Amino acid sequence: MHCAARRDTPFRPGAARRTGKAAAVMLLRLLTATLLAMLLSAPPTRAAEPELTSFEVVHNDDGVYLSYAINLDLSRSVDDALSKAVPLFFVAEAEVYRHRFYWRDQRVGYAVRRWRIVYQPLTSTYRVTFDGGLSQNYASRDEAFAAISRAARWKIAEGPQIDPGSHQYVEFSYRLDTSQLPRPMQIGIGGQADWSMSVRRTQQIN
Repeated sequence: MHCAARRDTPFRPGAARRTGKAAAVMLLRLLTATLLAMLLSAPPTRAAEPELTSFEVVHNDDGVYLSYAINLDLSRSVDDALSKAVPLFFVAEAEVYRHRFYWRDQRVGYAVRRWRIVYQPLTSTYRVTFDGGLSQNYASRDEAFAAISRAARWKIAEGPQIDPGSHQYVEFSYRLDTSQLPRPMQIGIGGQADWSMSVRRTQQIN
């Protein structure tokens, strides 16, 4: 009597990796949905608009320099997100324009700075990542926000770009960039005023 040959299912590493990846994606989605539900369960409270406490534009032969300081007041929802280790992203942009009567104003200078700030529960510190990938830890939230809400002699245009015989001005903006948040959070907070944090200023160059 012959026994049927045993046929073992071959091990397939690729299938195992796909299964593990699918499980990780499902877990990430579940965690994101849970976090979003927690953030949206609290009643929205709008924080005070960011306030420019100082703003100075200096022009010399070398270029145009901008110095500023901003007072940031987080709403309850944004503060809760930060305390739950959700990374927040802030952007500062400065554009230099030359006024033209015959056509739209010409942009002659542009500069941008970006920051990522996240709370680290294991060390109770705040990690700030600057443009270029440089990161630094801060012991308190006040210290972390002080690092991302001010600048001294930030060069926003080169000297040759400025025409002494023309009228130039600077358009400055600083905002919380919600487009960098996880996609489910972007959908959940869409249109909520407590996540709208921005400040703008336009100033002539002397």
